[in-house]
Amino acid sequence: MKTIAIVSGGIDSVTMLHHLVADKRYDVVCAVTMDYGQRHRREIDAAKHHADLLGVPHRIVDFGAFGASVGSALTDETVDVPYGHFESDIMKCTVVPNRNMVLIATAAAVAIATGAEAVAYAAHSGDHAIYPDCRPAFVDAMRQALMVADWQPIRLIAPFVDMDKTAIARIGLGLGIDYDTTWSCYEGGDTHCGKCGTCVERIEALEGAKCTK
Repeated sequence: MKTIAIVSGGIDSVTMLHHLVADKRYDVVCAVTMDYGQRHRREIDAAKHHADLLGVPHRIVDFGAFGASVGSALTDETVDVPYGHFESDIMKCTVVPNRNMVLIATAAAVAIATGAEAVAYAAHSGDHAIYPDCRPAFVDAMRQALMVADWQPIRLIAPFVDMDKTAIARIGLGLGIDYDTTWSCYEGGDTHCGKCGTCVERIEALEGAKCTK
């Protein structure tokens, strides 16, 4: 099945990309990364690195105006990135409103234009508490929408939606992924800060999966 993979460059999407490439049911014809003005732009380089590593064509879509218009700690450097656990309410300022619908719709447009049959994104259960567009109900609704978005149905694949990040990291470990070449930190510095919600979640997942940071 010809598939467009949405790849941010973090643990989840990079693992999904490797997982899909390893699964012979899928032919990943393009990895799509969105540049929405995120302060942690190193994730874009990480996405390209893994697409190149796997021989998958990589496309960056410029959504800078979108990111600037919705307001989030991820796109507005005047808003401090909160420290603490990912499930805390203070992490809600890291929400980019409706981002995943925009990403999925964009990837679906690429799929339609290139004759691909499916779009894949890496929502997981740990995101459900903070990000409404990672919930199973959202995935189900988008699946129905993509089936009628074109004259030919587009499938939405969300292989990790019922998994936590530790389970995803275990899959990646089995696939031999070097997680040092992925990027998670929302601060956007030269190294992972180890304090923001996504860094804390990353450390917990890698430790739980018996990986090294």
